[in-house]
Parts: sequence; C-alpha cells; structure tokens
Amino acid sequence: MLGIILCGGQSSRMGSDKGLLKLEANNWAQTAINKMSVLNIPVKISVNSKQYPDYADVFSSTDLITDDTTLQLRGPLLGVLSSHIKFPVEDLFILACDMPLMEPSLLDILYTKYQQEFAFNAYVFTNEGEPEPLCGIYKAKGLSIILEMLVSGQLIKHSMKFMLDHLDTMTIPATDEQKKFFKNFNAHAELNGL
Repeated sequence: MLGIILCGGQSSRMGSDKGLLKLEANNWAQTAINKMSVLNIPVKISVNSKQYPDYADVFSSTDLITDDTTLQLRGPLLGVLSSHIKFPVEDLFILACDMPLMEPSLLDILYTKYQQEFAFNAYVFTNEGEPEPLCGIYKAKGLSIILEMLVSGQLIKHSMKFMLDHLDTMTIPATDEQKKFFKNFNAHAELNGL
C-alpha cells in the first residue's frame, strides 16, 4: 500500500497553494504526511505539473507524482488515477491535504477495516450518509476498473463519489465527534481558529 497526499488542486479560492500553506511548523502537505505516518506505509504527494517546481523545492522529487496529462480528467480523480498508473499494483490510501483537522486515529480505523475485510475495493467514512472519498482506501483492482471505464468512455462523471458508485465499497459512518475531522478548507476566511 501507498499513501497518497492529494495536493493537485488549483487552490483558486484560497489564493495560494493549499499544500504549501503553513500549519504551525509544517506545511499542509507535510502535516498530512505526518498524520499518515502512524500507518507505517510509504507516502507520495500528488501534484499537477505547474506545482511540481515549488514542491520539488520542499520535498524529494522521488516523493512526487505528477498528474498524467493523457487522462482527460480534472479534480481529485485525476490525482488518484495518475497515482494508480504510476503504481498499478499498489492499493492507495488517499488523503487530501486540505483536511488539516484529520485525526490519525481515523486513518487507523480505515486501515484496520481494510486489513480485516478483504472483499471490498474501497473503504471510506460516511458523513450524514454521504461518502468522504478524499480520506479513503482504494484497491488497485478497483482503480483498474475505473481506469478502464474512463478509457472506454463509460465514466460519464469524473467525481470521486461517482467512482464509488461503481466499486464494492465498505462505508463506516462517522460519529458526531468525528465529523469535524473531515472539514476541508478552501478559502482564507475559513482558516480562523486553525
């Protein structure tokens, strides 16, 4: 398994690259890596080609995965499938960099379910009945199905939630206490109190 920190968004509402924003001593990408370190798995960072130079100044280039420009996609699914193409036999544990409140204990819960329940292709929490796809585990077998759907023109929507509709997915309802950990931050006005 590989951990993948998704940093490849445009950050247009934030006005600066979210993955490189500072949270205490670290940037958001490093904060996400640190949270994932409880799982003892290798972690890579997914970026787009415009971001690559800035991230290569901060992280080792061997830890960066650049979006595959042959894929006719945008959004998080582009980062996920680009990572799958680069590491086609690895199951991927996805975490968006803009969830700085995420608790390592929740990552551990997902990882434990993945180890115990082999029958599924994806493992995610649900929040008010809706999946939280940007903190989830996706098996290589399931991602290859989605890639085939994309190539054959059957993936009519390019959202992570639409992808989950086509995979055998284990869902874990988030408790009221856990729901706040899934908050993602998109604008400077939301950062107060962080």
